[in-house]
Amino acid sequence: MSFPLLTATAALPALGAVATAAVPARQRTAAKWLALLVTLATLALAIVVLVRFDPDGARYQLTESHSWIRDFGVRYELGVDGIAVALVGLTALLMPFIVLAGWHDADPLETGSRRWRPTQGFFALILAVEAMVIISFEATDVFVFYIFFEAMLIPMYFLIGGFGDRAHSQGEEAASTQRSYAAVKFLLYNLAGGLIMLAAVIGLYVVAGSFSLQEIVRARADGSLTMATSTERWLFLGFFFAFAVKAPLWPLHTWLPNAMQESTAPVAVLITAVVDKVGTFAMLRFCLQLFPEASKWATPVILVLALISIVYGALLAVGQRDIKRLVAYASISHFGFIVMGIFAMTTQGQSGATLYMVNHGISTAALMLVAGFLISRRGSRLIADYGGVQKVAPVLAGTFLIGGLATLSLPGLAPFVSEFLVLVGTFSRYPVIGIIATVGIVLAALYTLVLYQRTMTGPVKPEVSAMPDLRAREVLVVAPLIVLLVLLGVYPKPLTSIVDPAVKQTMSDIQQKDPKPAVEAAK
Repeated sequence: MSFPLLTATAALPALGAVATAAVPARQRTAAKWLALLVTLATLALAIVVLVRFDPDGARYQLTESHSWIRDFGVRYELGVDGIAVALVGLTALLMPFIVLAGWHDADPLETGSRRWRPTQGFFALILAVEAMVIISFEATDVFVFYIFFEAMLIPMYFLIGGFGDRAHSQGEEAASTQRSYAAVKFLLYNLAGGLIMLAAVIGLYVVAGSFSLQEIVRARADGSLTMATSTERWLFLGFFFAFAVKAPLWPLHTWLPNAMQESTAPVAVLITAVVDKVGTFAMLRFCLQLFPEASKWATPVILVLALISIVYGALLAVGQRDIKRLVAYASISHFGFIVMGIFAMTTQGQSGATLYMVNHGISTAALMLVAGFLISRRGSRLIADYGGVQKVAPVLAGTFLIGGLATLSLPGLAPFVSEFLVLVGTFSRYPVIGIIATVGIVLAALYTLVLYQRTMTGPVKPEVSAMPDLRAREVLVVAPLIVLLVLLGVYPKPLTSIVDPAVKQTMSDIQQKDPKPAVEAAK
């Protein structure tokens, strides 16, 4: 039997979570180093997965299949295509930076405080989320996917509610109340989506007699499995609702700003750069492949919802006074682009959406982590409390600017390629939607540049006059992300060569072809 590489990639952080939680209470530094080493080892395994994956090979590779719950037809089935490989790589890549950025976020509070933060628990929960996200990207059994899709809510709930942002002006009691509210809201929204999906998962098994994605897709392709139109549409809606909550797509997005505002910066990155990607990934893997006709039927409405997310999220970002809420609403706008690319039903749109998931993860991590370093120095999330930071902390201001420029998809940085492909793919089939979506680009430039202007330029405020610049650990967190943004912006081929074959196979599964150009190219 070959080495179960995919299982190992998910099992390593899971075991690391147990080991980190078991570190003695006074050995906080040891727990941190253990968590960091586990994330680095997981990244090494993810690189092995990437190296062994052949973009021109079989649809799903490095597959594992074992009987699990025989009476219910549940099998432990894993496999990765180009889309999953890219997102497993993104998850494994970001986790060491998340751990490093949160190095002191769970340390004991100030001297004299009665409330002590369990450092070991904080890093153990982060590792648990990593394990569950990775196996969600790898699962090709619908039931296995559902289990981990829901299970990741538990550690995320405790990370939001138990380890909130210390930059709070309303006192510890009020801060604790707001953290609890954000955590409960996150949990209730996602549980509601998950319960509806559970009903759809059971319905799928009743209709198909299997939870295996590959078996169901093959059966539908060869005609041995047919679904009534109404049945397929109801099942699709059950799956899509859960994924739209996780994504988050308007109007199911309202949990995200609260969750990001009350979380520490690394946990906020974990939410929007890692966990939320499971929702958009699942739309590609499960909604389109399991329910191709229902996906086409729902496309017009979904594109309108995505368009509203793009414009609405960007407009609200412009008016934010809180740095973290601004990034949250910007992410809602970006997820609208991702969903729009998926349901444009073109190769350019779906390739762009997949690249957007990766590039948005890197750019948001860079911006939010630098914002977290900024907030920890000043002790405030309010934009109005800053001014002139670039004069006292030029490295911090410079990295903040690059992260912001990536967020607005500046040409030469990685998100530009993604956004361009999404817009081209959408315009070729839905020109009106594509044209209106460009409003989001204009608004992104507005909220990003206004944020930078108000925080980094102008007279130096007395409260920031003694602000230290980025320290060595913080530079180590941010510098690699900025390098990746530039490299993938200038040369995205390593990523597109992995993603494009999987996208073409998805287009084939849903029996969709790219529209022909209105004007033929001159010969």
